[in-house]
Amino acid sequence: MDKIASFTIDHRNLDRGIFVSRKDKTQSGDILTTFDIRMKLPNREPALEPAVIHTIEHLAATYLRNRDDWKERVVYWGPMGCLTGNYLILAGDYSSNDIVDLMRDMMAFIASFEGEIPGASEIECGNYRLNDLEGARREAARYLGEVLENPQSSNLNYPGQTD
Repeated sequence: MDKIASFTIDHRNLDRGIFVSRKDKTQSGDILTTFDIRMKLPNREPALEPAVIHTIEHLAATYLRNRDDWKERVVYWGPMGCLTGNYLILAGDYSSNDIVDLMRDMMAFIASFEGEIPGASEIECGNYRLNDLEGARREAARYLGEVLENPQSSNLNYPGQTD
């Protein structure tokens, strides 16, 4: 079997950041850009708690799909299995720099969110009890402050990659 692209990245050198994971051409010729929104240093710090990343998923997906200037381009937002970040898939050909402001606004939204978590009821979610709003707010604020306020090139490209 061929090794998938995400398994070719040396995670020992991966920082927190926004990375273009892949670009795929659809059958109709459109481009889909998959972003690695890396919130934790792989294998060097604890992963996100399941309840925290689940809450981030609910808030981020709600935010992205309600933002008038981006909602038509959002294909998917969801957690990585390793719990060190999330994937964002957008319709279109984008670079990491193209979405820094979007991610900054989204993380600020999560960091300051108050109230009921969207979609977190027994009717709307398959595991509605698995949520941690305070943890999600804390992790979003950390990512916002440490990565998005002053992004460096190491936070916008996989090691050895250029946009």
